[in-house]
Amino acid sequence: MKELTTRCVIVGGGPAGYTAAIYASRANLAPILVEGMQPGGQLTTTTEVENFPGFPEGVQGPDLVLKMRQQVEKFGGEIKIDTVTSVDFTVRPFVLHLSGDTVIKAESVIIATGASARYLGLPDEQKFIGMGVSACATCDGFFYRRKRVAVVGGGDTAAEEALYLSGIAEKVYMIVRKDYLRASSVMRRRIEERDNIEVLYNCNTEGLTGDDVLQGAKLVEFKGTDRERHFEIAIDGFFLAIGHDPNTALFRDQLELDDQGYIKVFSPSTHTSVDGVFAAGDVADPIYMQAVNAAASGCRAALDADRFLAMANE
Repeated sequence: MKELTTRCVIVGGGPAGYTAAIYASRANLAPILVEGMQPGGQLTTTTEVENFPGFPEGVQGPDLVLKMRQQVEKFGGEIKIDTVTSVDFTVRPFVLHLSGDTVIKAESVIIATGASARYLGLPDEQKFIGMGVSACATCDGFFYRRKRVAVVGGGDTAAEEALYLSGIAEKVYMIVRKDYLRASSVMRRRIEERDNIEVLYNCNTEGLTGDDVLQGAKLVEFKGTDRERHFEIAIDGFFLAIGHDPNTALFRDQLELDDQGYIKVFSPSTHTSVDGVFAAGDVADPIYMQAVNAAASGCRAALDADRFLAMANE
């Protein structure tokens, strides 16, 4: 078994993790970044990113991730393409076991494992990710200006996504399983007031259609009843708004989580319930879920870790 020691280990290789590693490297913490088996997180499934500062012409998601990674390496951060299989935050230094038979002992930990969007489980979803299928209207809505889109879901998140898209797209469908919207009364009223939003109640998505890009969705109304009806809608964009799952299973017995499973932090800091362990990005953010916000929290986490280590050594 190989044993590594470091003043700071960072778990997760998205914008939050890479930014934390950049700042930690510049602070001479000699961090080790364990970026997982999908380096870059959700940005790797995004095509063009137009709302990240510094790229007026836009940048491809994978290219943005690569630039962040290169910046970590430039400042001397060590990057390991591996996954953390277990952690022990009850001992000092903290202990993290990796899948490749390596153990890391660290004086501080920054968790940036992100969150995963929930999908319907349709094979077509994977085919059209980045080519019509998205789980973030704020990120990708601009590409559907004056086009037709659909939002799956009936809660407040779906209503917010639909309202946002209604100011960009020509037509917005809301695909809702039930015969009512679960969203708050205020959100329901706003949906009703938008002329270009049409709510398709009692509907489920059966599949998506198109060649290289998304062109339509196959729906079923009143599924499993004598009123069952199959039909299609022509759309250019298909937005999932049925929630995210934070990637926190590894820390469930180690840190305090909220009722949705996100890591609790003592805002405005990134401190968790364990002194010396910090959380950044979507793993601790069920609200904003934007790359730029994740990067900013990665900066804060590295600064918090640096201050923690400085005080520990006084």
